[in-house]
Amino acid sequence: MGGLERKRAELLRAMGCEHVIDRKAEGYAFWSDEHTQDEREWRRLGKKVRELIGEDPDIVFEHPGRSTFGASVFITKRGGKIVTCAATSGYMLEYDNRHLWMKLKSIVSSHFANYAEAWEMNRLIDKGAIQPVLSDVRDLEHVGDAALAVHRNEVEGKLGVLCLAPGEGLGITDADKRARIGEDRITLFRRMS
Repeated sequence: MGGLERKRAELLRAMGCEHVIDRKAEGYAFWSDEHTQDEREWRRLGKKVRELIGEDPDIVFEHPGRSTFGASVFITKRGGKIVTCAATSGYMLEYDNRHLWMKLKSIVSSHFANYAEAWEMNRLIDKGAIQPVLSDVRDLEHVGDAALAVHRNEVEGKLGVLCLAPGEGLGITDADKRARIGEDRITLFRRMS
């Protein structure tokens, strides 16, 4: 595992991931050429996942898109769901439909939240149940640059914008609430990068 991949794996473990698969280090090549996917590689990934967790996953969150979608459909458990929430490696997705329809799997799209879900997410953040791990923070004056960086896929993780604060760490003055929300977990990505 290279230095960057090792750091990412350490970050994921620090965030609570029990198992991490580095596709690059494992040498997965889901495409044998730009037009042909390699099902043998899907099978190899499925075997690795089962070695780690003991079974096929019920839900696979599929972010990369074109480069991994076929593998994600393949490794999902019979009756499971593939949740697509982006397509950073390409929007035109290909997969073997037999692995979807014959095994009663579903593809579900997710694009953040409606108002009720956003309210609930904020409630869970306030309780410290979930943490929006920030990879970068920008001031309001540079929000256009921040949006462009996200658009160009130049930012990993969550990017925060300081709306009215002159600097970071000024939003919550209640020390107990800060501890409950977990500032140390929210800033984990930035500290480990």
